[in-house]
Amino acid sequence: MKHDCHYHPGDPAKWHCGECQVHYCNRCMPDADTRQRRALCPHCSKAMRYLGAATVVVPFWHRIGAFFRYPFHTDPLMVIAICTLVPIVVPANFIGLIIWLVLALALFKYTYAVIKHTAEGHLKPPPVSVAFTGSGFDIVILQLLVFVLMGALVAAAAMIGGPILMLLALAFVILALPASIMVLAMERSVGAAVNPMNLAVLISRIGTPYFLLYGYLILLTLASGAAQDFAVNHFPLWVAQPLAGFLNSTFTLILFHMLGYLLFQYQEELGFASDLQDDDTETDNLHRDRSTRFDADLDMNLKDGNYDRVQSMLIETLKRDRDDPKRIGQLYQLLTARQATAELYRYHPRLMAWLAQRHDGDGLSQLMQTLQASEPGFQVDDPELAVQCAGTLYHRGHHKPALRLLQDFHKRFPDSDQLAPAYLIAAQALANGLQQWEKASAFLAFIKKRCTGHPIHGQIDIWLEQARNQQPLKGPKANFQVSE
Repeated sequence: MKHDCHYHPGDPAKWHCGECQVHYCNRCMPDADTRQRRALCPHCSKAMRYLGAATVVVPFWHRIGAFFRYPFHTDPLMVIAICTLVPIVVPANFIGLIIWLVLALALFKYTYAVIKHTAEGHLKPPPVSVAFTGSGFDIVILQLLVFVLMGALVAAAAMIGGPILMLLALAFVILALPASIMVLAMERSVGAAVNPMNLAVLISRIGTPYFLLYGYLILLTLASGAAQDFAVNHFPLWVAQPLAGFLNSTFTLILFHMLGYLLFQYQEELGFASDLQDDDTETDNLHRDRSTRFDADLDMNLKDGNYDRVQSMLIETLKRDRDDPKRIGQLYQLLTARQATAELYRYHPRLMAWLAQRHDGDGLSQLMQTLQASEPGFQVDDPELAVQCAGTLYHRGHHKPALRLLQDFHKRFPDSDQLAPAYLIAAQALANGLQQWEKASAFLAFIKKRCTGHPIHGQIDIWLEQARNQQPLKGPKANFQVSE
């Protein structure tokens, strides 16, 4: 069964909590230890089960083309070439026989390694060295023992129950042969590979797809035999022999790759977990990212409707870093959605500064309306913040809110160095926005009289002339007025 994430429908689940019965994707578990297959449930803190790629793997019947391309990668081609061409050139004596046996063992070992390699999530073939180095050559003896024991099982059935029981036993052995090969490749255990109960459980857990695969395997076997027969009957011996060997090895690799992929596809049902080892996107997920644990918890609590919890989390975080723009933005969005006027007023200096830094005049205007509805005489107590927000409002066409922020600025902040920029913004809002030229001229005259030491003062006469002519207040230094 394939599961989606509880919090992100459409995203495949990677973890499952047996206590909460909740599935989580990688976005929910950025701090999970994927390599060690360890993670704790965000809700109950109990250990969870890792699902690997069980929820994202493509069914094997959609990868038939990929199966047939598998033997034609560089590594398997080299193995096949060595194991089919070298015996042709070796002398026909005892040494040649030894070389032939060694190469046959290497090819046999490589095909069984393909099953395990694929089941572990490697969709690219194992390297050439797997065939000729290291341990694992005993797989030939183990497979022979499996065949002997299966033959003994059929013989015992014939002795005990006669022909009918023998036929039933033979039918089961033939049906369970692919399952036996898969078990032997994964567990390297003869007992497990011939245990009827073990094989029956594996087949039942895979279900109908096992029989579909069985049909493919029969077709592959028939195709391999027909191709080899064609080679032998239509080509001279020196061509037919290596060609038949190449075809046999190629079809065998296809068959064993399909068996390994079936294990990989049904890993959850079979009780193990593997990831797509050759996929860069999956590999990236192996790197733990604890820094986004907080965001994942926020996301899950929001989707669970725990808004008070989310608000508390954000406030606690802002106590440690009061100017974190990401958390301020999240708090603004949450408080606005909840229409939490009291909390908006409490945190309004940081929220307004965040909106001004983002040049969000619309958001500033909306926040001011909310705050003024709660407190009709609302004003900003920080002169620099007031000028910054007024500049943002002015440039977004919110002229009256900008003027409201700057009302009685010279009385509230008589010694502020922001007085000249504040009243220049007021003059521009009145002139350019509201067409109130006389009032704009009054603000400019005030700047000329009171702010003689400010750099703006040198430009005042130009703006006064523009105001008298009812022209937009522009000039060579007109960008000076906004502190954004």
